[in-house]
Amino acid sequence: MQHNNLSIRPDVKAFFDPITNTISYVVSDPVSHACAVLDSVLDMDYAAGRITYDHADGIVDYIMSQDLTLAWIIETTFMRIICLRLLICKKS
Repeated sequence: MQHNNLSIRPDVKAFFDPITNTISYVVSDPVSHACAVLDSVLDMDYAAGRITYDHADGIVDYIMSQDLTLAWIIETTFMRIICLRLLICKKS
């Protein structure tokens, strides 16, 4: 559904990750309830060699509690894009 009412503003929710000192965002359209996640954080414990999903779970909980539909995951940091690609290749 497309609408052209420029007075409608997106809802933006920030999620700060103190370990990486970065902020992830959920940006949603209040009309369609579609949303995008920007710059999600992967919880990596390098010393233990373990990945957890605490930060992502918080974002998922928010999306579900607001009855949003995830339409996009957007990474704006080049290094994160490389890391995600490496993880995908490693799982293949």
